[in-house]
Amino acid sequence: MNATASEEPVQLSGWRYRAVVLSVVGSALGYLAFSLWGGWQAVGAAVREVGLIGIVIALFMSSVNYGLRFVRWQAYLKVLGHPMPWRPSLNIYLAGFALTTTPGKAGEALRGVLLKRWGVPYPQSFAAFFSERLSDLFAVVLLTLFGLSLYPEAMPMIVVGVSLVLVGLLVLSQRRLLERLMLMVPSEGGKVIGLLRHLLQVLVHAQQCHRLRLMLGLTVLSVVAWSAEALAFDWILHWMGAEIPLTFAVFVYALAMLAGAVSFMPGGLGGAEAVMVGLLVWKGMNSADAVAATVLIRVATLWFAVAIGAVMLFKLKGETAPRREAVQ
Repeated sequence: MNATASEEPVQLSGWRYRAVVLSVVGSALGYLAFSLWGGWQAVGAAVREVGLIGIVIALFMSSVNYGLRFVRWQAYLKVLGHPMPWRPSLNIYLAGFALTTTPGKAGEALRGVLLKRWGVPYPQSFAAFFSERLSDLFAVVLLTLFGLSLYPEAMPMIVVGVSLVLVGLLVLSQRRLLERLMLMVPSEGGKVIGLLRHLLQVLVHAQQCHRLRLMLGLTVLSVVAWSAEALAFDWILHWMGAEIPLTFAVFVYALAMLAGAVSFMPGGLGGAEAVMVGLLVWKGMNSADAVAATVLIRVATLWFAVAIGAVMLFKLKGETAPRREAVQ
């Protein structure tokens, strides 16, 4: 079976652009209020303390995070049978960041739409997206546990946490086990049963991405990727004169990412900031400096990604991309 490519403009107008504009504007206004609550003077002072070079370094570390996660994305597409040329794939991957602050799964839907024109069916793009989120979860949990190593009394929790991650990786790599678990779930039931069955179906479908050796390698890659942003957070705190140990800074950043994820808010807005500010104040920073540090790291990570995504989304508007059509 061969594939032919026909040129067709990528239409990205309508609700997608409205979603980007409304979500970014709404979230930006919320961040403006958050910054005002902390005090613009404190934020301005933090910017001066970090300096232009420090901000550039923080943005570079975020770029390292995005780059490593893109390498992982390419690996998922390849094992799913849809290897993509790196340049258009990178544009599509980064464009998904534009919808980071939208509710629901808009970013995922956007990538799926764009990848569809390159011959990647929606189930495969969803499997790649789901596997990526799962890998991020494992990585952030491991970083959180690393941060807990600052406290010897937390060692039992660390051992249990690492063990659960390893068991999770092992279970996800066993397709037959997942299929048996799916058969054990009743076909009829309440919402919880239906959600569990749907989750198992997704795991079975994405199992190609969950082979043990591949998962271990990509989990390590994910840990390195998220460590880059956590390290940038530690440096920002150091440049601001805060006496915060590296392990605690990593713990704060990783736990904030987890809190943002479980809050189900777009981009983790609100939950992540509350955890960061709360833990930094608990560690001895005054509230104004804690808010300022939180604003800086979130601008250098979340909002930097949204800005890059918006640029890429605009670049892709009206661009032609090959639609692969099967020919007997």
